[in-house]
Amino acid sequence: MNPIHRFMLFFSLLLFPISLFAEKGSGEENVKVVDFAGLEPYLKKSNDTIYVVNFWATWCAPCIKEIPYFEQLGAAYQKDKVKVLMVSLDMANQLQSRLIPFMEKEKMRNEVILLDDPRSNRWIPLVDENWSGVIPATLVYGKGFREFYQKEFTFEELDEIISSLLSN
Repeated sequence: MNPIHRFMLFFSLLLFPISLFAEKGSGEENVKVVDFAGLEPYLKKSNDTIYVVNFWATWCAPCIKEIPYFEQLGAAYQKDKVKVLMVSLDMANQLQSRLIPFMEKEKMRNEVILLDDPRSNRWIPLVDENWSGVIPATLVYGKGFREFYQKEFTFEELDEIISSLLSN
C-alpha cells in the first residue's frame, strides 16, 4: 500500500467513530454505547440532583408510549437539579438504522445511552434486586430517595414523584 492510501485509510478510520454517532440534521448527537460497567456510575451518583433513569427499547410499545412523558419531564425540570437518562436496550448494531432515526422522529432531547451488555442475568439484579427484567422500568434516586418501578408512567405520575422530592 502506498503512503497516500495509508494516509487515507488512517484518516477515514479516525473519522468513522465520529460519523457513527452523528445525528442527521441537528449536529452531533452523542449516543454512548456502554456495557454495564460504563452505565453503573450513572446509577450511583451522590449529589444534590434527582436522577430519573428509564430503561426502554424502540421495539417496546409501552416504552414508546411513555417516551413523550419523559421528554416532557426533562423539559419541565430543566432548570432544576433533575437529570433524565434514557437507557436504550436496543441492539448496538441497530444504532444507526433504528435508534438514532427513532430519536430524531420523537425529537428526543434527554440524554440517551445504549446499553450493550449481553450478560443481563448479571446486571439486572445490580440495577435493582427485585427487577424481573421487564421494560419499561425506571429508577428514580437522589436526596435520600431510591425507588425502582417496573411499570409504564404517565407524565402526572412522574411529575408527582419529582415535585415531591424537590419540595423536601
